[in-house]
This record gives sequence, C-alpha cells and structure tokens, in this order.
Amino acid sequence: MRTTLTLDDDVAARLKAEAQRSGRPFKVVVNEALRLALAHRRERRATPVFRVKPHDLGGPKPGFSYDNVAELLEALEGPVHR
Repeated sequence: MRTTLTLDDDVAARLKAEAQRSGRPFKVVVNEALRLALAHRRERRATPVFRVKPHDLGGPKPGFSYDNVAELLEALEGPVHR
C-alpha cells in the first residue's frame, strides 16, 4: 500500500541512518520498525494488570501501636531484628 507519512526529524534521521548502516531500502527499515513496535505494544497489552485486593487485618494488639515500628519489631522478633 502506498501512503504519505510525515515523520518527525529525529525519527527520520534514525531510520535513514539504519537504512544506510544495514544497506536495506528505507521503506524496508520503516516497515520493520513499525512491525516491531506494533508487536511490542500487543505483547505489553497481553500482560495482565497486577491488582492488590486489600483486606482489613484489624489493628495492633492492645498495648502496641503502629506509631513505633521499631518497638513492634523488637516485640515480635526480639532485640536484634535485622
């Protein structure tokens, strides 16, 4: 298919440089780059989105507070909690 496409200067320069480097025609380099980009987008879309489902675990036991994490760690893991 024949079409007119306006490329940004930096994109055109990179495509021309690749065509020169590889010795392939410009249109072949453009088509290859588009195929790779479109395949990459399809692969990214196929990856499921990771979602976290929060659950209420309640508050700390009586006598403890989330305000002092070091104190909680010491109570749970002992004085050397690294």
